[in-house]
Amino acid sequence: MKKITQLLIVLSIVISLKAQDTTSYKIAVLPFISREIDPASVQTAESLFRMDLSKVSSMEIISERSVQSVLPDYDCADRECAVEIGEKLSANEVMICTLSPLGEKIIIQYILIETSTGKNILSEQATALYLEDLDAVMYRIALSVANHTPFSANVEVGNVVGEETIEPSSRAARFNFGFGFGYLFPSDGYDNDDKSFTINLYFDYEIQDYAVGLMAGARDGVALAIYGNYLFSRTDICPYLGGALGFHWISHDYTYSYNNYYHMNGVEQDEDGVELGLGGGVRFLHTYGIQFFINVEYIITLNSYNDKAIVFTIGIL
Repeated sequence: MKKITQLLIVLSIVISLKAQDTTSYKIAVLPFISREIDPASVQTAESLFRMDLSKVSSMEIISERSVQSVLPDYDCADRECAVEIGEKLSANEVMICTLSPLGEKIIIQYILIETSTGKNILSEQATALYLEDLDAVMYRIALSVANHTPFSANVEVGNVVGEETIEPSSRAARFNFGFGFGYLFPSDGYDNDDKSFTINLYFDYEIQDYAVGLMAGARDGVALAIYGNYLFSRTDICPYLGGALGFHWISHDYTYSYNNYYHMNGVEQDEDGVELGLGGGVRFLHTYGIQFFINVEYIITLNSYNDKAIVFTIGIL
């Protein structure tokens, strides 16, 4: 009991010190700079960024009032000025951000500087196709700053920005239609066949971390099912796990008994039943409109033949 108490005390001290470390790490966000975009939009962009950064990072964000109190009379847009302000505010990092119009686009350039060394941690650029796109762009910049990663490395389903939706294989689509093909490997029933070719059509819709849809397939007969998958990631490589409920019309060779021997007469007989499925796989290029997938599913058809099988497919959505 004494050892357990000592262990709990040590753990509480470690957690307390860790909490102190994270809260003492400070970042100063300098006022966003733009001479050709209206001040209200620039101020809104800065407010969105501050709010998003507070959500995705445990760093202490120095208040706007404190930053304003040490600003020079000119726009602070270079490293030397940023480091000087960071030292005055005891900030570990300082961020500079400028917004510039380019036709109808808005180019956002941001630099994250380490105060102690004066070196750039990040030097990145993002593009908003229009003012309304700034919301998604600021969130992505907040992720970039919080994780010290490039802007392009933080793309997820739900935060794709306008510029990325006009790339080949658009990242904007969330309604999916596609097909898959592979083999059905019987584990029970199916007239003891070794395997059979299968091809499936898919219609699904992604809702945040879930995908629900309809599958129609030719798999040793005809199958129709409603399925749902939980998506474990919003990034380009997305593992998933789910289940399906449907109906399966399976073709069986009709058998009859004569003098205690079973005979096949070569006549096919449809034996249908409710089908249950449990499966999983991986979706690749998940943030794009064109996805590739690998799927493995175990299916049970509730009929008199007790048909069970493993279905392996690859395909495109």
